[in-house]
Amino acid sequence: MNFCEKPRYDFNDLAEIVKILRAPGGCPWDMAQTHKSIRSNFIEETYEAIEAIDNGDAELLREELGDVLLQVVLHAEMEREEGSFDLDDVCDDVCKKLIIRHPHVFGDKTADNEAQALQNWDAVKMQTKKQKTQTEAMLGVSKALPSLMRSEKIQKKAAKAGFDWDSVDGALEKLLEEYNELKAAVESGTDAQCEEELGDLLFSAVNVSRFLGIDSEHALYKACDKFTERFSRVEQLALERGIDMKSAGIEQLDSLWDEVKINQHRG
Repeated sequence: MNFCEKPRYDFNDLAEIVKILRAPGGCPWDMAQTHKSIRSNFIEETYEAIEAIDNGDAELLREELGDVLLQVVLHAEMEREEGSFDLDDVCDDVCKKLIIRHPHVFGDKTADNEAQALQNWDAVKMQTKKQKTQTEAMLGVSKALPSLMRSEKIQKKAAKAGFDWDSVDGALEKLLEEYNELKAAVESGTDAQCEEELGDLLFSAVNVSRFLGIDSEHALYKACDKFTERFSRVEQLALERGIDMKSAGIEQLDSLWDEVKINQHRG
């Protein structure tokens, strides 16, 4: 192994370390990995970086961005070994993409505000991907995205074609319509119908969030935290009052929930 330790490393050192780990005589675990075997690692590291952003933790973010970068280097190294492309190709591609999609910076287009910049980006993106319709643009949205995020991206594509409500009122009415259809499916429909109508309801809820300028994924994230916190207080109240939650019944537990909710609002 021809590698010298140093007080400070850079990007090139990271790429070299990964090559050493994957080369004969390197680490057995790293040598055995494939794109698919570390797919979930990539997702996990990305979400951990997002959590650091949400918590405003710069030190943790620095660490997690390093873990995300490691995943990028690992995947690129696997392709270099196959003779497909290497890390320099990845960097070359993204640099060219940034230049061509910012014609208002590197070309003759203008953008006086964020909206115009995004319009330029989208126009070039459709052109380079040879997308002539918004349907083609929709099909280009990754199916691996979280479904709430994918829903919002698809809805934005439809809106660019003029297929959109005039205001949030239309989106709210559609949400109510989908709720009633789900209710009817629950009462007399099949499991498949219930699944379909529930999907429509969730899709409509995302549409409402889009009109309100709210990130639906983040809204649900915060709702999960809120539910967990309130449930913890309900559980504590039940313990203090000698209530067995498993046998208490939903009405008594819901009463505790309302009590916790009221106390939180007062606080």
